[in-house]
Amino acid sequence: MRYSGINGTGGYLPAKVVTNKDLEKMVDTSDEWIMERTGISQRHVAEEHETTTSMAAAAAKKAIEASQLKPKDIGMIILATSTPDRAFPGTACLLQEALGIRNCPAFDISAACSGFVYGMTIANAFIKTGQANHVLVVGSELITRYVDWKDRSTCILFSDGAGALVLSAQESPGIMATDLHADGRYKDLLYAGCPYSRDNVSPYIQMKGHEVFRKAVNALGSLVTQVAKENNLDKDAIDWLIPHQANHRIIQATAKKLGLPMEKVIMTVKDHGNTSAASVGLALDHGVRTGQIKRGDLLLMEAFGAGFTWGSVLVQY
Repeated sequence: MRYSGINGTGGYLPAKVVTNKDLEKMVDTSDEWIMERTGISQRHVAEEHETTTSMAAAAAKKAIEASQLKPKDIGMIILATSTPDRAFPGTACLLQEALGIRNCPAFDISAACSGFVYGMTIANAFIKTGQANHVLVVGSELITRYVDWKDRSTCILFSDGAGALVLSAQESPGIMATDLHADGRYKDLLYAGCPYSRDNVSPYIQMKGHEVFRKAVNALGSLVTQVAKENNLDKDAIDWLIPHQANHRIIQATAKKLGLPMEKVIMTVKDHGNTSAASVGLALDHGVRTGQIKRGDLLLMEAFGAGFTWGSVLVQY
Protein backbone atom coordinates (compact mmCIF):
# COMPACT_ATOMS: atom_id res chain seq x y z
CA MET A 1 0.00 0.00 0.00
CA ARG A 2 1.22 3.51 -0.81
CA TYR A 3 1.54 6.25 1.77
CA SER A 4 2.99 9.75 1.75
CA GLY A 5 5.54 11.20 4.14
CA ILE A 6 7.43 14.43 4.71
CA ASN A 7 10.71 14.19 2.84
CA GLY A 8 12.10 17.71 3.33
CA THR A 9 11.09 21.16 4.56
CA GLY A 10 12.06 24.75 3.80
CA GLY A 11 11.17 28.29 4.75
CA TYR A 12 11.81 31.90 3.86
CA LEU A 13 11.25 35.17 5.74
CA PRO A 14 12.06 38.63 4.31
CA ALA A 15 14.97 40.42 5.95
CA LYS A 16 12.98 43.57 6.74
CA VAL A 17 11.46 43.48 10.22
CA VAL A 18 8.82 45.77 11.74
CA THR A 19 8.81 45.59 15.54
CA ASN A 20 6.12 46.58 17.98
CA LYS A 21 8.24 49.59 18.87
CA ASP A 22 8.16 50.60 15.20
CA LEU A 23 4.37 50.33 15.20
CA GLU A 24 4.14 52.58 18.24
CA LYS A 25 5.37 55.37 15.98
CA MET A 26 2.75 54.60 13.31
CA VAL A 27 -0.51 53.92 15.17
CA ASP A 28 -1.99 54.30 18.63
CA THR A 29 -0.69 51.09 20.19
CA SER A 30 2.06 49.77 22.45
CA ASP A 31 4.39 46.81 22.67
CA GLU A 32 2.68 45.71 25.90
CA TRP A 33 -0.81 45.90 24.36
CA ILE A 34 0.21 43.88 21.29
CA MET A 35 2.09 41.23 23.24
CA GLU A 36 -0.73 40.75 25.73
CA ARG A 37 -3.37 40.23 23.03
CA THR A 38 -1.43 38.47 20.27
CA GLY A 39 1.98 37.32 21.52
CA ILE A 40 3.60 38.98 18.48
CA SER A 41 6.72 41.11 18.95
CA GLN A 42 7.73 41.57 15.31
CA ARG A 43 6.66 40.80 11.76
CA HIS A 44 8.57 40.38 8.47
CA VAL A 45 7.69 42.67 5.57
CA ALA A 46 8.73 41.97 1.98
CA GLU A 47 10.77 44.55 0.09
CA GLU A 48 9.38 46.02 -3.14
CA HIS A 49 11.42 43.64 -5.31
CA GLU A 50 10.14 40.53 -3.50
CA THR A 51 7.14 38.61 -4.80
CA THR A 52 5.02 35.68 -3.75
CA THR A 53 6.90 33.66 -6.37
CA SER A 54 10.38 34.70 -5.26
CA MET A 55 9.65 33.85 -1.63
CA ALA A 56 8.06 30.54 -2.64
CA ALA A 57 11.12 29.67 -4.73
CA ALA A 58 13.50 30.37 -1.84
CA ALA A 59 11.53 28.11 0.51
CA ALA A 60 10.99 25.42 -2.15
CA LYS A 61 14.70 25.17 -2.99
CA LYS A 62 15.47 24.49 0.66
CA ALA A 63 12.77 21.82 0.86
CA ILE A 64 13.96 20.08 -2.30
CA GLU A 65 17.57 20.20 -1.10
CA ALA A 66 16.57 18.79 2.29
CA SER A 67 14.73 15.94 0.55
CA GLN A 68 17.92 15.10 -1.41
CA LEU A 69 15.96 15.28 -4.64
CA LYS A 70 16.51 17.29 -7.81
CA PRO A 71 13.93 19.75 -9.15
CA LYS A 72 13.29 17.37 -12.07
CA ASP A 73 12.09 14.74 -9.57
CA ILE A 74 9.12 16.85 -8.51
CA GLY A 75 5.95 15.47 -10.07
CA MET A 76 3.45 18.10 -8.92
CA ILE A 77 3.45 21.62 -7.45
CA ILE A 78 0.67 22.87 -5.17
CA LEU A 79 0.94 26.49 -4.05
CA ALA A 80 -1.35 27.91 -1.37
CA THR A 81 -1.71 31.69 -1.43
CA SER A 82 -4.22 34.49 -1.04
CA THR A 83 -1.80 36.97 -2.64
CA PRO A 84 -0.96 35.68 -6.15
CA ASP A 85 1.45 37.61 -8.32
CA ARG A 86 -1.04 37.60 -11.20
CA ALA A 87 -4.73 36.87 -11.65
CA PHE A 88 -3.46 34.26 -14.12
CA PRO A 89 -1.42 32.24 -14.75
CA GLY A 90 -1.31 30.69 -11.31
CA THR A 91 1.65 31.48 -9.09
CA ALA A 92 2.44 27.75 -9.04
CA CYS A 93 3.29 27.99 -12.74
CA LEU A 94 5.54 30.99 -12.07
CA LEU A 95 7.21 28.96 -9.31
CA GLN A 96 7.60 26.02 -11.68
CA GLU A 97 9.51 28.23 -14.11
CA ALA A 98 11.65 29.72 -11.33
CA LEU A 99 12.68 26.23 -10.21
CA GLY A 100 13.41 25.03 -13.76
CA ILE A 101 10.83 22.24 -13.52
CA ARG A 102 9.15 21.10 -16.72
CA ASN A 103 5.94 19.29 -17.58
CA CYS A 104 4.33 18.54 -14.24
CA PRO A 105 0.93 19.70 -12.95
CA ALA A 106 1.14 23.01 -11.09
CA PHE A 107 -1.79 24.85 -9.55
CA ASP A 108 -2.79 27.32 -6.83
CA ILE A 109 -5.26 26.83 -4.01
CA SER A 110 -6.90 29.63 -2.03
CA ALA A 111 -7.96 28.63 1.46
CA ALA A 112 -6.46 31.58 3.36
CA CYS A 113 -4.58 30.56 6.52
CA SER A 114 -5.66 26.92 6.10
CA GLY A 115 -4.02 26.71 2.68
CA PHE A 116 -1.00 24.67 3.73
CA VAL A 117 -3.01 21.87 5.38
CA TYR A 118 -5.39 21.90 2.40
CA GLY A 119 -2.36 21.55 0.11
CA MET A 120 -0.92 18.67 2.11
CA THR A 121 -4.27 16.88 2.02
CA ILE A 122 -4.52 17.22 -1.77
CA ALA A 123 -0.91 16.10 -2.24
CA ASN A 124 -1.48 13.07 -0.01
CA ALA A 125 -4.43 11.98 -2.17
CA PHE A 126 -2.42 12.22 -5.40
CA ILE A 127 0.44 10.21 -3.90
CA LYS A 128 -1.75 7.49 -2.35
CA THR A 129 -3.55 6.96 -5.67
CA GLY A 130 -0.25 6.63 -7.55
CA GLN A 131 -0.60 9.80 -9.61
CA ALA A 132 2.58 11.38 -8.20
CA ASN A 133 5.67 10.26 -6.31
CA HIS A 134 7.02 13.59 -5.09
CA VAL A 135 4.78 16.63 -4.54
CA LEU A 136 6.03 20.09 -3.64
CA VAL A 137 3.61 21.92 -1.34
CA VAL A 138 4.26 25.62 -0.71
CA GLY A 139 2.45 28.34 1.20
CA SER A 140 3.61 31.83 0.22
CA GLU A 141 2.06 35.16 1.17
CA LEU A 142 2.67 38.87 0.61
CA ILE A 143 -0.12 39.58 3.04
CA THR A 144 1.26 42.90 4.32
CA ARG A 145 0.40 44.49 0.97
CA TYR A 146 -3.24 44.05 1.95
CA VAL A 147 -2.69 45.67 5.34
CA ASP A 148 -3.86 49.18 6.21
CA TRP A 149 -0.94 50.41 8.32
CA LYS A 150 -3.26 52.93 9.97
CA ASP A 151 -5.58 50.21 11.28
CA ARG A 152 -4.15 49.12 14.61
CA SER A 153 -6.47 46.12 14.86
CA THR A 154 -4.91 44.39 11.81
CA CYS A 155 -1.49 45.92 11.09
CA ILE A 156 -0.11 44.36 14.27
CA LEU A 157 -0.91 40.84 13.11
CA PHE A 158 0.27 40.08 9.60
CA SER A 159 3.62 39.18 8.11
CA ASP A 160 5.14 37.94 4.85
CA GLY A 161 6.94 34.69 4.17
CA ALA A 162 6.90 31.23 2.62
CA GLY A 163 6.95 27.67 3.95
CA ALA A 164 7.44 24.52 1.90
CA LEU A 165 7.73 20.77 2.07
CA VAL A 166 8.16 17.80 -0.24
CA LEU A 167 5.76 14.90 0.28
CA SER A 168 7.04 11.62 -1.14
CA ALA A 169 5.61 8.16 -1.62
CA GLN A 170 6.68 5.58 0.96
CA GLU A 171 5.69 2.11 2.15
CA SER A 172 4.95 2.99 5.78
CA PRO A 173 2.35 5.50 7.02
CA GLY A 174 3.51 9.11 7.16
CA ILE A 175 0.29 11.08 6.86
CA MET A 176 -2.13 9.13 9.02
CA ALA A 177 -5.23 11.31 8.83
CA THR A 178 -6.49 14.55 7.30
CA ASP A 179 -9.63 16.54 8.05
CA LEU A 180 -10.84 19.62 6.14
CA HIS A 181 -13.79 21.96 6.70
CA ALA A 182 -15.28 25.21 5.40
CA ASP A 183 -18.31 27.37 6.15
CA GLY A 184 -18.94 30.31 3.85
CA ARG A 185 -21.60 31.80 6.12
CA TYR A 186 -18.80 33.61 7.93
CA LYS A 187 -17.28 35.25 4.85
CA ASP A 188 -17.81 38.77 6.20
CA LEU A 189 -15.92 38.27 9.47
CA LEU A 190 -12.48 38.22 7.82
CA TYR A 191 -11.82 39.31 4.25
CA ALA A 192 -9.98 41.57 1.83
CA GLY A 193 -11.27 42.90 -1.46
CA CYS A 194 -9.97 41.99 -4.89
CA PRO A 195 -8.79 44.89 -7.09
CA TYR A 196 -10.52 43.53 -10.20
CA SER A 197 -13.76 42.54 -8.47
CA ARG A 198 -17.16 44.29 -8.55
CA ASP A 199 -17.75 43.33 -4.93
CA ASN A 200 -17.10 46.90 -3.75
CA VAL A 201 -15.35 45.86 -0.54
CA SER A 202 -12.19 47.34 0.94
CA PRO A 203 -8.91 46.17 -0.60
CA TYR A 204 -7.46 46.09 2.91
CA ILE A 205 -7.88 43.27 5.40
CA GLN A 206 -11.10 43.65 7.39
CA MET A 207 -11.56 41.58 10.54
CA LYS A 208 -14.07 41.33 13.34
CA GLY A 209 -11.50 40.12 15.82
CA HIS A 210 -13.69 38.99 18.69
CA GLU A 211 -15.96 36.88 16.48
CA VAL A 212 -13.02 35.37 14.60
CA PHE A 213 -11.30 34.47 17.87
CA ARG A 214 -14.41 32.77 19.22
CA LYS A 215 -15.09 30.80 16.06
CA ALA A 216 -11.43 29.75 15.74
CA VAL A 217 -11.20 28.48 19.30
CA ASN A 218 -14.48 26.53 19.01
CA ALA A 219 -13.68 25.06 15.58
CA LEU A 220 -10.11 24.07 16.39
CA GLY A 221 -11.06 22.74 19.79
CA SER A 222 -13.67 20.44 18.24
CA LEU A 223 -11.30 19.51 15.42
CA VAL A 224 -8.37 18.38 17.55
CA THR A 225 -10.65 16.54 19.96
CA GLN A 226 -12.21 14.65 17.03
CA VAL A 227 -8.80 13.84 15.52
CA ALA A 228 -7.63 12.36 18.80
CA LYS A 229 -10.83 10.35 19.21
CA GLU A 230 -10.93 8.97 15.65
CA ASN A 231 -7.29 7.89 15.82
CA ASN A 232 -7.43 6.54 19.37
CA LEU A 233 -4.80 8.98 20.57
CA ASP A 234 -4.19 10.18 24.08
CA LYS A 235 -2.33 13.39 24.79
CA ASP A 236 0.97 11.60 25.37
CA ALA A 237 0.97 10.15 21.84
CA ILE A 238 1.32 13.53 20.13
CA ASP A 239 4.90 14.77 20.21
CA TRP A 240 4.23 18.18 18.68
CA LEU A 241 1.25 20.38 17.93
CA ILE A 242 2.10 22.62 14.94
CA PRO A 243 -0.66 25.23 14.76
CA HIS A 244 -1.32 28.14 12.48
CA GLN A 245 0.53 31.03 14.08
CA ALA A 246 -2.25 33.61 14.35
CA ASN A 247 -2.48 34.47 18.02
CA HIS A 248 -0.89 32.93 21.11
CA ARG A 249 -4.25 32.86 22.91
CA ILE A 250 -5.86 30.73 20.18
CA ILE A 251 -2.86 28.39 20.23
CA GLN A 252 -3.01 28.06 24.02
CA ALA A 253 -6.75 27.32 23.92
CA THR A 254 -6.23 24.61 21.29
CA ALA A 255 -3.40 22.99 23.24
CA LYS A 256 -5.57 23.02 26.35
CA LYS A 257 -8.35 21.17 24.50
CA LEU A 258 -5.81 18.44 23.64
CA GLY A 259 -4.40 18.41 27.14
CA LEU A 260 -0.99 19.25 25.71
CA PRO A 261 1.57 21.29 27.66
CA MET A 262 2.87 24.32 25.79
CA GLU A 263 6.31 22.68 25.81
CA LYS A 264 4.94 20.37 23.09
CA VAL A 265 3.71 23.20 20.85
CA ILE A 266 5.82 24.72 18.09
CA MET A 267 5.48 28.49 18.60
CA THR A 268 6.85 30.98 16.08
CA VAL A 269 4.14 33.65 16.29
CA LYS A 270 6.29 35.92 18.48
CA ASP A 271 8.92 36.41 15.77
CA HIS A 272 7.04 35.46 12.58
CA GLY A 273 3.62 37.05 13.07
CA ASN A 274 0.69 35.70 11.07
CA THR A 275 1.97 34.64 7.64
CA SER A 276 -1.39 33.15 6.56
CA ALA A 277 -0.91 30.14 4.26
CA ALA A 278 2.85 30.14 4.93
CA SER A 279 2.38 29.85 8.67
CA VAL A 280 2.18 26.09 9.28
CA GLY A 281 4.95 25.33 6.79
CA LEU A 282 7.24 27.91 8.38
CA ALA A 283 6.53 26.56 11.88
CA LEU A 284 7.22 23.00 10.72
CA ASP A 285 10.50 24.00 9.09
CA HIS A 286 11.51 25.94 12.20
CA GLY A 287 10.85 22.91 14.38
CA VAL A 288 12.85 20.62 12.08
CA ARG A 289 15.83 22.93 11.66
CA THR A 290 16.10 23.78 15.35
CA GLY A 291 16.17 20.07 16.18
CA GLN A 292 12.93 20.12 18.16
CA ILE A 293 11.17 17.83 15.67
CA LYS A 294 12.89 14.49 15.10
CA ARG A 295 12.25 11.56 12.79
CA GLY A 296 9.50 9.35 14.16
CA ASP A 297 7.74 12.16 16.01
CA LEU A 298 3.96 12.32 15.72
CA LEU A 299 2.83 15.77 14.58
CA LEU A 300 -0.62 17.32 14.59
CA MET A 301 -0.78 20.28 12.21
CA GLU A 302 -3.87 22.50 12.26
CA ALA A 303 -5.08 25.82 10.89
CA PHE A 304 -8.06 28.14 10.75
CA GLY A 305 -8.60 30.96 8.26
CA ALA A 306 -10.95 33.20 6.33
CA GLY A 307 -13.83 31.51 4.60
CA PHE A 308 -14.05 30.21 7.23
CA THR A 309 -11.79 27.29 6.42
CA TRP A 310 -10.10 24.97 8.89
CA GLY A 311 -8.39 21.60 8.91
CA SER A 312 -5.70 19.31 10.28
CA VAL A 313 -3.10 16.80 9.24
CA LEU A 314 -1.85 14.03 11.55
CA VAL A 315 1.55 12.84 10.36
CA GLN A 316 4.46 10.81 11.63
CA TYR A 317 7.61 12.65 10.70
